[in-house]
Amino acid sequence: MYRSHTCGELNASHINTEVTLAGWVQKSRDKGFMIWVDIRDRYGVTQLILDEERTNKDVFEKAKSLGREFVIQVKGKVIERESKNPNMPTGEIEILVSELTVLNQAMVPPFTIEDETDGGEDLRMKYRYLDIRRNPVKNNLLFRHKVSMEVRKFLSDKGFCEVETPYLIKSTPEGARDFVVPSRMNEGQFYALPQSPQTFKQLLMVGGMDKYFQIVKCFRDEDLRADRQPEFTQIDCEMAFVEQEDILDMFEGLTRHLLKEIKGVEVAKFPRITYDYAMKTYGNDKPDIRFEMKFGELNAIAQHKDFSVFNSAELVVGIAAPGCASYSRKEIDALIEWVKRPQVGALGMVYVKCEADGTFKSSVDKFYDQEDLKKWAEATNAKPGDLILVLSGNADKTRAQLSALRMEIATRLGLRKPNEFAPLWVIDFPLLEWDEESARYHAMHHPFTSPKPEDIKLIETEPGKVRANAYDMVLNGNEIGGGSIRIHNKELQARMFDLLGFSKEEAEAQFGFLMNAFEFGAPPHGGLAFGLDRLVSILGGQETIRDFIAFPKNNSGRDVMIDAPAKIDNKQLDELHIRLK
Repeated sequence: MYRSHTCGELNASHINTEVTLAGWVQKSRDKGFMIWVDIRDRYGVTQLILDEERTNKDVFEKAKSLGREFVIQVKGKVIERESKNPNMPTGEIEILVSELTVLNQAMVPPFTIEDETDGGEDLRMKYRYLDIRRNPVKNNLLFRHKVSMEVRKFLSDKGFCEVETPYLIKSTPEGARDFVVPSRMNEGQFYALPQSPQTFKQLLMVGGMDKYFQIVKCFRDEDLRADRQPEFTQIDCEMAFVEQEDILDMFEGLTRHLLKEIKGVEVAKFPRITYDYAMKTYGNDKPDIRFEMKFGELNAIAQHKDFSVFNSAELVVGIAAPGCASYSRKEIDALIEWVKRPQVGALGMVYVKCEADGTFKSSVDKFYDQEDLKKWAEATNAKPGDLILVLSGNADKTRAQLSALRMEIATRLGLRKPNEFAPLWVIDFPLLEWDEESARYHAMHHPFTSPKPEDIKLIETEPGKVRANAYDMVLNGNEIGGGSIRIHNKELQARMFDLLGFSKEEAEAQFGFLMNAFEFGAPPHGGLAFGLDRLVSILGGQETIRDFIAFPKNNSGRDVMIDAPAKIDNKQLDELHIRLK
């Protein structure tokens, strides 16, 4: 065998044991008469020692030629280390080498394979297989494995069955572009890669598999950013004979289990807020509630003076930045420039300093007196020492702008602590969204989401007021999971397709298989899908999902390591009956 032990398990209890290790050369230090080599594998690092007196001459000379990342096997005796390293699990011992075999030589790597590396992100992605040798990346992948195993354990213990669903399916409209795959055997026809296993998990419910889950790849051809990849992983779940409360209890339980087992954090029952409350209070539907800074609407107390900017606005709204009344004019001007960036889009910002003595100093002092500004402080829950920041304009845009500012202030103040966890449920989403460009409704989630039973009567008269039987789980300002109770009635599903602008022929062509299944006894059912990549990154205390994916793609959707996507030759194109322009 290549090894009797790993490079991370030996300690003082193994002294005088003959061992065999295999791994990569982390570094080598040649003092002329003595050589130390650090050998590394996935489990840790062990120091090797060779000297002119105790080591075979040929072995000693061979050790002089070792380079970084050489793959080696060594045999030797565990001895006590003279200069112990308390920061290493193996720091009490070293291996006196008797045999050395070079299993493979290595070129000098393009960046240092250390925790703190000199390689930029692009370079490390190109040589990702080297990057994985570094502890931060390796540990992230092991962490992801641990989360996945805990998910499987919890759901299996609750009676869920893991079922695989196909990757080569039919293109169906689910809100994003499909990746399509040409069929050689069916000329001119294409498979699509699933954006989610949505219809299949509903069919599994029709098939009587009443508790399904799957840790599954999904694919969406979307513009990318740090937290989005063209292929991503879901924890996909579905249950039959359930109502919304059953779903929330089950997957709140799963999240509590993960927080306890992975992070050692006990969390009480998750708060629940409505979509309308979230938008009004935080400006978005995935609020970070690790800190306050709730919105205070100021229309009634700010639009009675001669300040035309506020008087002409649909919404005047502010937040209180805690302890920021000490900000200098330069710091405030920098915040004003920040909200005026194209990414945020505000035209300006009004501020009020809440002084320690209870007085107020504002950029709009000429329009508002101390009594007015006191009411602003009450509306935003501002305390002495706080800084009130106010935006105005179109209601939806202004809320989005203030939400971005709220998160930026929290980041600057260190309020978004990665080891604090604040989960919540957002419920009662609108079922439909009106799109001005296409002049029709779109499903806010997907076409299979059931309306609230009490709102079904509004579908014919006021469809825009219908609430969805849908829910999102939010953790630390990120949506980590979402789902709904599904439509299981053919007539209601047909009406939903009609509302979304599908003709009967289009609905039949796209979803006839599902509609037919509903005629064979479909049970009430619902489910939820977690974004595993996002969930793991939050639990791991990091911002980007890319750090927890073994072989991620860059912001252009390219795998720079294997150089994909790539052109294919004309012979393949001919076999697929495809002609390029």
